[in-house]
Amino acid sequence: MTRLNGGNSNNRIFLVVGTLVALLLIGITVWAVQRGQTSTPTSAGTKTFDLKGQPFIGKEDAPVTLVTFEDFKCPNCKNFEENIFPEIKSKYIDTGKAKLYKINFPFLGDRLDPNDSVLAAEAAECAYDQTGNEGYEGMSTIIFRAQGDESQVWATKEKLEELAGSVDGLDMAKFKTCLDTDATKARVEADKKQATDAGVNATPSVFVNGVLTTDFSPETIGKAIDAAAK
Repeated sequence: MTRLNGGNSNNRIFLVVGTLVALLLIGITVWAVQRGQTSTPTSAGTKTFDLKGQPFIGKEDAPVTLVTFEDFKCPNCKNFEENIFPEIKSKYIDTGKAKLYKINFPFLGDRLDPNDSVLAAEAAECAYDQTGNEGYEGMSTIIFRAQGDESQVWATKEKLEELAGSVDGLDMAKFKTCLDTDATKARVEADKKQATDAGVNATPSVFVNGVLTTDFSPETIGKAIDAAAK
């Protein structure tokens, strides 16, 4: 402050030059920030998923795509499926505005033996192999309905085979062979890799046209669908 108010001409020259340099640096900084703000979020925040062969609900030509990552041992996923998803389905999926793909993210059983997060996902995929989307959804509904403590093994192969008996259209001999031989395990592991590659760290995680929603409430998801449809 002393130099800014001094009478020396050299100081005034330094002051002018210094001010010009400072303004130039500020201008460059502002330009860089603005440029980053217009180009970075879209590319970094939008994820692309391989949806080929993934179970889905809705019409294939629906304009908005939802992707959910779930673990059958996850209590929040059970809540989402039973209490939140029906509202989304009624308002957006049944009306053809959106479709929803389901991708397995079995992580809660990683420290258990056997890993029944993986086994439950395998069972749903075995049902999908036989009767497509309806089989996956039927098996998924029954597994969530029978959900046990997330810290304990409850989705054993024996239990899952018992539950599958309530799913319409399944050949139980084929289902048992599929589950006993871990025929769908590679697909489940590929699903899990998609989740980790996308930075998913919680379930359920819901993406709307590749953008992760801030939470899984019907209000938040609904607003994201409406915005994506514009």
